Amino acid sequence: MCGLYSLTKRPGETRALFNYPDEPDFPPRAHVAPGQPIAVVRMENGQRRFALVRWGFIPAWVKEVKPGKPMINARGETVLEKPSFRNAMLRRRCLVPADGYYEWSGPEGRKTPFHVQRKDRGLFALAGLWEHWMGADGSELETAILMTIAPNAELSAIHDRMPVIIAPGDYETWLTGEPEDAAGLIRPAPDDSFDAVPTVIGRQAPPKPPPAKPAQLDLF
Repeated sequence: MCGLYSLTKRPGETRALFNYPDEPDFPPRAHVAPGQPIAVVRMENGQRRFALVRWGFIPAWVKEVKPGKPMINARGETVLEKPSFRNAMLRRRCLVPADGYYEWSGPEGRKTPFHVQRKDRGLFALAGLWEHWMGADGSELETAILMTIAPNAELSAIHDRMPVIIAPGDYETWLTGEPEDAAGLIRPAPDDSFDAVPTVIGRQAPPKPPPAKPAQLDLF
């Protein structure tokens, strides 16, 4: 699971790595949580563009958005098989800039938060899907979800899942490649590329998302 991540680099650094023409002035955030606007890079008219969408996926075919736990992660192994995500995987893939993500590990009630970062502390891209939803009243909402996969050997000690990381050389394939080629990028990050550092989540940070009653939707 990936339920909290960080993006603290300056906008210019993100723009340089992801190569989009937009110059948004978005603030650095040490804790990006579900339900919040998140930065994504996606294709529009054959060009990479920056956008802000809500983290918490709503399939386009849902008639009404009901309260409940948002869908924040999609299992990469089955994404092409699930009705909720299939169309987005075919047509609406995106990159989510980040410089770390958080995971909790340890016995129940005494879990330790870890900040997982590249060993060089650089930016990286989380694999995402986005969707456009329109309500019967004409209201519109764009949302996104992050892909997860079984972890590499190095990170398996803290959790049994990790987000899918897309290498810079694979950005174009993820964004514009054939679905089968993009699906081939759904794999664990190489060993020795990330490390997990115990951290303290301050009062200003959102808490770890608690279990919640799921929305009354037959999504799976």
